[in-house]
Amino acid sequence: MGKYIARRTLLVIPVLFIVSVITFSIMQLAPGDPAAIVLGGDYIMYATAEEIEEVRINMGIDRPPIEQYFSWLGGFFVGELGKSLFTTESVSLLVSQKIEATVSTVFAGITIALLFGIPMGVLAGWKMNTWIDRSVMVFAVLGFAIPGFWLAFNLIFLFSLKLGWFPVFGFRSLITDGPIEFLRYITLPGITLGVAFMALIARMTRSSLVEVLSEDYIRTARAKGLSERIVLIRHALRAASMPVVTVIGLVFAAAVTGTVITESVFAIPGMGRMFVKAVGDRDFPVIQGLMMIFATSYVFVNLGVDILYAYLDPRVRYS
Repeated sequence: MGKYIARRTLLVIPVLFIVSVITFSIMQLAPGDPAAIVLGGDYIMYATAEEIEEVRINMGIDRPPIEQYFSWLGGFFVGELGKSLFTTESVSLLVSQKIEATVSTVFAGITIALLFGIPMGVLAGWKMNTWIDRSVMVFAVLGFAIPGFWLAFNLIFLFSLKLGWFPVFGFRSLITDGPIEFLRYITLPGITLGVAFMALIARMTRSSLVEVLSEDYIRTARAKGLSERIVLIRHALRAASMPVVTVIGLVFAAAVTGTVITESVFAIPGMGRMFVKAVGDRDFPVIQGLMMIFATSYVFVNLGVDILYAYLDPRVRYS
């Protein structure tokens, strides 16, 4: 197991290198001169070439691209992501102010998806071809079909405006505001983000369990007189969980991108909303830093998924 983990961890290095090259190249090829954006407004029309060049030198973008890349990459590994073109604040500082909201939203969405999606899928697979199974499958289809923003607006209308159970928008910190306020503000965004993943996980769990229950060793367990509960818990669930584990990485990636819509609808001051604003403002250092953070998070989550998969299925370690 140790060798497998070491091998998978070493593979992260070239993946992150490729991700960093792609991220940096996208920003280099993007239209617009950062120096002109910094000068901005009407002043750029009257700025001299010397003034523009001075700004470029101060920003370090007068150097060759390869030199800029390694300077940026070195800064990334020590937590220095450059400065915003508009606020001149450190991108790392801006991220530190937004990261709790985004992490909380993603965690809430994935937690809701797992807590409800897995039991629904197990129940549907266990009660295959019954009304329970059909009801779960209808939900799975609807969960994929319903747009996130439409679901968010309806949740706000029902639970916030009509019933008054939850606030309409905003975010409260678990650390400074306490768990009750935190849960009141994070519940609706978590449901909005988690419904589609809940549908996916329920469908995957159901499909995997149905396949496992038709295996010979399950029939052997039943022939030995084991109860249906023991067959399900001790033999079927672990084998059926492996395909579900593999999809967690995809769910995480989708959840991170989904925060762009969720944070915008609920006015959550997170990284997704910051990314949308940075794109609109063409704030290249912020865009570049956030893209690298999102990609790095996805790589390490997939590393964790690979290790968990190897734990559940020892055959993977020797393949």
